[in-house]
Amino acid sequence: MIIQLPNVDGKFDAYEMSGSPIAAATMSPDACRVVYSAAHVVADPFRDVDPSGPAAIDWEATMAFRRHLADLGLGIAEAMDTAQRGMGLDWAGALELIRRTKQEVPHARVASGVGTDHLDLADVSSLDQVKRAYLEQMDAVQKLDSQLIVMASRALAKVAQTSDDYLSVYRDVLSHADQPVVLHWLGEMFDPALAGYWGGHSFEDALATALEVIEQNKDKVDGIKISLLDKDKEIRMRRMLPAGVKMYTGDDFNYPDLIAGDEKGYSHALLGIFDPLAPAAAHAITCLDKGDVSGFHATLDPTVPMARHIFRSPTQYYKTGVVFLAWLNGFQDHFIMLNGHHAMRSLPYFVDLFKMADGCGLLAKPELAMERMKKLLSVYGC
Repeated sequence: MIIQLPNVDGKFDAYEMSGSPIAAATMSPDACRVVYSAAHVVADPFRDVDPSGPAAIDWEATMAFRRHLADLGLGIAEAMDTAQRGMGLDWAGALELIRRTKQEVPHARVASGVGTDHLDLADVSSLDQVKRAYLEQMDAVQKLDSQLIVMASRALAKVAQTSDDYLSVYRDVLSHADQPVVLHWLGEMFDPALAGYWGGHSFEDALATALEVIEQNKDKVDGIKISLLDKDKEIRMRRMLPAGVKMYTGDDFNYPDLIAGDEKGYSHALLGIFDPLAPAAAHAITCLDKGDVSGFHATLDPTVPMARHIFRSPTQYYKTGVVFLAWLNGFQDHFIMLNGHHAMRSLPYFVDLFKMADGCGLLAKPELAMERMKKLLSVYGC
């Protein structure tokens, strides 16, 4: 199949599609790695809502995608950054999303984000406000019987002055957890409002504080997800974690090497890129379960250039690429996002992503993908 695609000069080149969809596989419940896909949400394009108002979600399509992830054996990291949390998805929508996911896929592994995003940042002036906000969300989600992901807080980053402030807040918050939680370290490339998180001016300072939080509360900590897009920093922290505390990679640039690991350990996964890469992730972990390390790398390594393209700067708009691929693959009938985020990337970005997904075998229905790519081109006057 051949499609005419524009280049950066506005001229058209013939592109011949050649990818073969990745073979289906289902992860075992006792797989060698714990793997979560941070899942996107599908907007309802027919609701007459203000883009900056409460989220208008197509619940049927959103839940269908969660069934897809569960059928592959992947865990679901719910109401996280990939679901446009804080960038279109408000707390009320997040809680309803968690409730529906727990109801829709009751046997799936689900961990859900709790934070402080229902606060108006302009009104936040104290650590106590931050603590109360965390506890409010924790109580609501624990009633739904979901494991918690304690998300990094913009409000805490605003009011905390020292590392002791972080230690105090996390100590009080984690004491209320009814089961071990996943902590969340999201770099400022994903959210500029989180610059300086953990109260340090350097990675070394932040690392020391995060490790102290874990050490002081290790009976309440299942693991920590870090999204710093720096393999060496993750490995360094991974080797310093207390026994029994997992490292969940959030590194959408270096995930194959981090998950495969080395002679001193490995990372589990909690990744936004495993939304569009879900079939590849399930296939790769199945290979790893069999001791087929080369098969693992043969599946995931070719996807890295595409992942780096999706997450290129400004990184916080990676969700646009994720939802674009979900549309190409038929998981939703439109390419409309919460808060207008479908407009956050350029046409050349989409053209290159289409080609990369085809080359990686991540266009499950090539004919449909080509038809939809042509529709997108027509919107741009092509």
